Amino acid sequence: MSHPANHIVIGVDVGTGSARAGVFGLDGTMRGSAVRAIRAWRPRPDFIQQSSTDIWAAVSDAVRCAMAEAGSGLVVRGIGFDATCSLVVLDEAGAPLPVEPDGDPAQDVILWADHRAQAEADEINAGGYEVLRYVGGRISLEMETPKLLWLKRHAPQSWAAARHVFDLPDFLTYRATGAASRSLCSTVCKWTYLGHEERWDEAYFRAIGLGELADEGFTRIGTTILPIATPVGGGLSAEAAAAFGLAPGIPVGTSAIDAHAGGIGVIGAALDGMAPDAAALGRRVALIGGTSSCHMAVAPEPRFVPGVWGPYHAAMIPGMWLNEGGQSATGSLIDHMVTTHAAYPALAAAAKAEGVSIYERLNALVGRMAAEAGSAAALTEGLHVFPDFHGNRSPRADATLRGMISGLPLSADEADCARLYLATLQALAYGTRHIIETMNANGYAIDTIMATGGGTKNPLFLREHADATGCRIVLPAEPEAVLLGSAILGAVAGGVYPDLPAGMAAMSRAGAMIAPEAANAGFHARKYAVFRRMHDDQMAYRALMRS
Repeated sequence: MSHPANHIVIGVDVGTGSARAGVFGLDGTMRGSAVRAIRAWRPRPDFIQQSSTDIWAAVSDAVRCAMAEAGSGLVVRGIGFDATCSLVVLDEAGAPLPVEPDGDPAQDVILWADHRAQAEADEINAGGYEVLRYVGGRISLEMETPKLLWLKRHAPQSWAAARHVFDLPDFLTYRATGAASRSLCSTVCKWTYLGHEERWDEAYFRAIGLGELADEGFTRIGTTILPIATPVGGGLSAEAAAAFGLAPGIPVGTSAIDAHAGGIGVIGAALDGMAPDAAALGRRVALIGGTSSCHMAVAPEPRFVPGVWGPYHAAMIPGMWLNEGGQSATGSLIDHMVTTHAAYPALAAAAKAEGVSIYERLNALVGRMAAEAGSAAALTEGLHVFPDFHGNRSPRADATLRGMISGLPLSADEADCARLYLATLQALAYGTRHIIETMNANGYAIDTIMATGGGTKNPLFLREHADATGCRIVLPAEPEAVLLGSAILGAVAGGVYPDLPAGMAAMSRAGAMIAPEAANAGFHARKYAVFRRMHDDQMAYRALMRS
């Protein structure tokens, strides 16, 4: 089917540090894009907060600028939104409420990575509730019900005044349309909504101490739950249209979590000339790499994978059950390891002088050192990193885990920084291997990683992941596949395509492929064994200290 060349769709992605907008032709070709930074506050250890007002202003500016870059005379057929699974707290009028006692009212967002609700998550997990079967057996403190319980206990005034509590993707469609519907993606994945039964579990909320939500008929957290890409309300409101510089009434699609939008943008691409059937999808995992990483796999039946979130019914692809693995810190861990190293100032200055990024310089340095040593393996044979500095999301599902480094010398020059950087990339790749192995032990047969996101633009990150996992890595033809995923939501909501699979098939395409190098398999098998042993050692240290 051909479409007019001037017809476009818009995808909006709100990540941890920025809001982005992309303008796409109906074949998935990007026409224009823009990015705007968003702020985060850290008022206490483990607290990370944002402002929904600041986020919406950044979104509005990004949409205007992306449209300006795309050119004039365009007809917008639909808009799709995705965002991090952060918690937004508003009053009856939609005004922000503070998310900490005596906090700034403008800071009404608890970021996904905020770890304030550890005690509440532990308490919920101790209850062994039936709904926990659908979050990998244990609820994460990154999810919303532990945060709701924390808010009730520690910020009771805000809790009492709260009338709209949104996942950030749903807040965006609320601001865009005025409709307070929620996404099946967000509610199933982060709020314990039982999508396959189309209901909240009233007994669960009463048991954990949030019975008032049930008493209210769940109006605060959502009574209209829509599949992703479903049209929301009456489309773009007059107020939002003015902020975006667009016409009111443009269809707006029900939103997705950012990682799920990335999955939509990559997992359905044709390989070897064939669109994937259910069996082919069972051999794929979508890796969405950024500040954190998510590993998305789908199946026609529910698969209960210990320590891996889900199974979530229809949370990403209609009719399919989703399992979601993840790493709490990937890009943020790489940044931490490099920027806190003693050699960082000199490396950063040299990179600036050369007109390259710090990671381009480090990649080149690793390449030269590997050539001199005879192989990259020789650089990290005695240097090992355990990457769970911010806890483990999957498959350990243990937010209390912490990072470890073994093999540091009594020096800290540029070569030491390069080796530590390489060892960190390898450790993250072993985390992905651990997730894939766990999924494969529970019904999957994954041998292909469909990769997108910021981290996957680093060729060394990709090479280490291919070699460490033994999987081929397929990159999307459109590098901004998360934005593309959101644009596909808008295209389906706007009636450009009849359903999500049709939109994915029409707008997403595979690009380059990285195959694993068999010669490196033995080295990575040994280092992976060390990676697994480091977890056991950390547990042994804890047992010794408790004895």
